[in-house]
Amino acid sequence: MPSLKHEKLCLAPVAGVDEAGRGPLAGPVVAAAVILPAKGIPRGLNDSKKLPAAERARLYGLLQQRACVGVGVVEADEIDTLNIYWATMKAMTLAVEDLERCLGSRVGHVLVDGNRLPKWGFAATPIVKGDAISLSIAAASIVAKHTRDTIMRTHAEAHPQYNWHSNMGYGSPDHLRALREHGPCALHRRSFRPVAEAFAKGFGVPESFSPHTSG
Repeated sequence: MPSLKHEKLCLAPVAGVDEAGRGPLAGPVVAAAVILPAKGIPRGLNDSKKLPAAERARLYGLLQQRACVGVGVVEADEIDTLNIYWATMKAMTLAVEDLERCLGSRVGHVLVDGNRLPKWGFAATPIVKGDAISLSIAAASIVAKHTRDTIMRTHAEAHPQYNWHSNMGYGSPDHLRALREHGPCALHRRSFRPVAEAFAKGFGVPESFSPHTSG
């Protein structure tokens, strides 16, 4: 794997953008936008999925202290209205807008993990597997993942039957079992097949469903 790089432009800052939560059956999709400092970049930045939760939490705290950070959140009901692709694009846009409020000016360039971009009026570049290439995107992946996991743990307190503190809303066996036994709640994404089928078939969820686990 190539070494992660810190991107800088002479006249304008470069932001990294990534999202977490495209695949789960419940909860929001969250995007983050991060501009790293010229000095004092936290060591250990990497694709959030390759880091244990405790390390993500540590790096999240350091990024909040040292970097300029923006977050965008799109909830389950809006995911159902827009579809998950456009909801993700909106979350990214909200994250950059939040970042610009932190920055106090427009961003110079945005690097986005993946191969698609929102319709932005400023320069942006998609980078496939960018969270393993760009330090800025890796930082954004950590902020997005930690933020979303924190949200889901809070929701788990009100809905303990779904075990969200562990599965974070993904279609794990225990989550699917809870859907069969208890049915969906307001935080479930009704446009996602297992949840839609749970509503349509007396809360029955296919045993053969293979959950998507990325993001």
